[in-house]
Amino acid sequence: MDPLKSITKNEIKEAIKSKLSRYFNTTPTDASENQIYKATVLTVKDILTSMRAEYKKDIKKSEGKRVVYLCMEFLLGRSLQVNLTNLGIVDEYRSALREMGFSLDHLYELEPDPSLGNGGLGRLAACFMDSLSALGYPANGYSICYEYGLFRQKIVDGEQIELPDVWLPDGECWLVPRTDKTYIVRFDGHITENWRGGHCDIIHENYTEVQAVPYDLMISGAGSRAVNTLRLWRARGTNQNFNMKLFSQGEYIRAMQQNTSAEIISKVLYPSDEHTEGKLLRLTQQYFLVSASLQSVIADHFALYGTLNNFADKVAIHINDTHPALCIPELMRILLDVYSYSWEDAWNIVTRTISYTNHTVMPEALETWNEDLFRLKLPRIYMIICEINRRLGEELWRAYPGDWERISQMSVISHSQIRMANLSVYASHKVNGVSELHTQILKDTVFHNSYKYTPEKFINITNGIAHRRWLCCANPELATLLDETIGPEYRYDSERLSDFAKYSNDKNIHERLSEIKQHNKERFAEYYYLKTGIALNTHSIFDVHVKRIHEYKRQLLGALKIIAYYNELKENPNSSLPPHTFIFGGKAAPGYYIAKDIINLICGISKELEHDPRLRERMRVIFIEDYKVSTAEILMPASDISEQISLAGKEASGTGCMKFMINGALTVGTLDGANVEMRRAVGNDNIYIFGLRANEVEELWRRGYESIAYYNRSERLRRAVDALTTGFNGKQYTNIMHYLLLGHGVADPYMCLADFDSYTSVCRKAAIDYENKSLWYKKVVMNIAGAGYFSADRSIREYAEKIWGCKSIYGK
Repeated sequence: MDPLKSITKNEIKEAIKSKLSRYFNTTPTDASENQIYKATVLTVKDILTSMRAEYKKDIKKSEGKRVVYLCMEFLLGRSLQVNLTNLGIVDEYRSALREMGFSLDHLYELEPDPSLGNGGLGRLAACFMDSLSALGYPANGYSICYEYGLFRQKIVDGEQIELPDVWLPDGECWLVPRTDKTYIVRFDGHITENWRGGHCDIIHENYTEVQAVPYDLMISGAGSRAVNTLRLWRARGTNQNFNMKLFSQGEYIRAMQQNTSAEIISKVLYPSDEHTEGKLLRLTQQYFLVSASLQSVIADHFALYGTLNNFADKVAIHINDTHPALCIPELMRILLDVYSYSWEDAWNIVTRTISYTNHTVMPEALETWNEDLFRLKLPRIYMIICEINRRLGEELWRAYPGDWERISQMSVISHSQIRMANLSVYASHKVNGVSELHTQILKDTVFHNSYKYTPEKFINITNGIAHRRWLCCANPELATLLDETIGPEYRYDSERLSDFAKYSNDKNIHERLSEIKQHNKERFAEYYYLKTGIALNTHSIFDVHVKRIHEYKRQLLGALKIIAYYNELKENPNSSLPPHTFIFGGKAAPGYYIAKDIINLICGISKELEHDPRLRERMRVIFIEDYKVSTAEILMPASDISEQISLAGKEASGTGCMKFMINGALTVGTLDGANVEMRRAVGNDNIYIFGLRANEVEELWRRGYESIAYYNRSERLRRAVDALTTGFNGKQYTNIMHYLLLGHGVADPYMCLADFDSYTSVCRKAAIDYENKSLWYKKVVMNIAGAGYFSADRSIREYAEKIWGCKSIYGK
């Protein structure tokens, strides 16, 4: 099948039959649905492979700069529907499969979500890969092929249970093994320097070797001939690690021990780091990723150009958050030890090549490593970081003589800790935040000294989403309405969504939007019923709070609001409050006990309400187990209210808010992250903003925040907090009450109580507005129309222009 020409239904049928015969020794008549799914995937892979070959020729001709995007996670979601949509052949495949007795929609559901990510960081990386292909920028993503992902979440009696997320048996059919591109990564051992004739040879002895085996996943772009790849590394032991003597003696487990230890590297995303072993594994994973990736990138570049002197002109390496920051000393190691560059020349290449996106101001994400642990695991990398730190210290001493405090704050190594964020800032030629507010906070607080030292490095590029996936694929009825009203150009130029604003007062459009929302609610309710046996009221407000469970994202504040509503309804069942379905979803890190307690509280409230049929139709609370991309694609189009209620100054950007927005959900949120720019895009009347501003939060901390004062001041809040001790579904939540009022140092550290009254007030206003269909859908129109700016296409163009200095090979 030639991907550059139209593909017919009959060609597709013949291709699927061929795959069934070759790989499964069966025919369409006898094939199972799973075999048909895999055969279909193989035919799509053939198209992508052919397109990829042509695209590589175009890249080679252009001699342009390519992007290397390093990230510990890529939350991809399913690929079949997106690839068929991007290639423009959904109808042909649907028809071919129908004639063979199969449903394309059923095949979509057979595909597992690749367990390669957790939250917004990984989903952003996936959206960016989509746009890089759609816009024709040569790019490769690099990550680890996690066998069990983060974990599969199971909720048992309100408790989160973590199970392995076994996705590869069916998900592996999208991966292309590249065993011809394996590389060796070395850990441990000790280093000897051997100086001869002014040159230093590095001798690494007694090291442990791990083999990095690549698997490529092809990423298509909508309306584009470009097919980029995401390269995923699996860790394997080398042949030398197998101890034949022990095996011959019958000590089979010991003979395999080193190979098994190597394979642990690519088992799980973000292993718990509450213990030394977990910290070591995280460090090992991060170095494994960057070393294998850089060896691959440099080998490809050298094969093409025969030199690394032009490396910074032809390659842009981007660090997506601090996890891949070890690429800085690793690139130095390769240039110094393998290619014999001088320190000055190598550092010049590194600093011109590498750029860094910071995604959070939360201390736990600004990674630091114990110096002794680091030195043992990565002895050569430690030596290089020490030299980087020494040279940085000399630089800073010349700039700030005698200012030890400033120099210490900016150093890479300080107080026996290696600080990866400082390393990333120092070595990168550009550093960006992901929303206007976040970037300003970085400049004012976390990286203030670095910003004052090199202000030209710091820029802002607000995040964006793959709008074709989150609108066109996830919400086809809405996409059809937009096609009819403003034309299909918005699919490739998201800014054209602004044309939809002219329908803000159109009653017919309001009615169409209401029907589409109702259909989407019914679709989600059917999905949820099949999963749980619980029937939802699709005529209630779907108030949705789905994201990683974390204190700063304040699911607890949402729970307190629900308790207050529950108290009100118990006292007055005839309250004018319209029916609500409160929907939560997200995972708590395995060792994050307060986050797990919050899940337990939400589930407890849910169970309590299930026992009260009198109130259940007026108010329901559900917690979606194992929330993932494929669930989000059904839920977001069904949502009425999008909860974006983080404490101001804590959320870097958020992209969930943008996905809800483009699907016509209205935001209830603080002025945090991208909410600030969303308010500007839609107007203050079309978003529900509440709570403290970021500067007010800082001022309140300086004055001394006392949660008990807010508890005493508000009767509604006091009754909601007191209900925690009474409990729900037979369980008390005094631990959460103590967290809010007593704390272990600071009570209520994310100021849920300070924002409670403002939050519940604005939620009540939203509920009242919802009853006025004309008013509500005017706001919906304005949100959809204002969503165009928040496209990953716009973000990627800004990265390409302001940071990477690369161009689309197709001139997009």
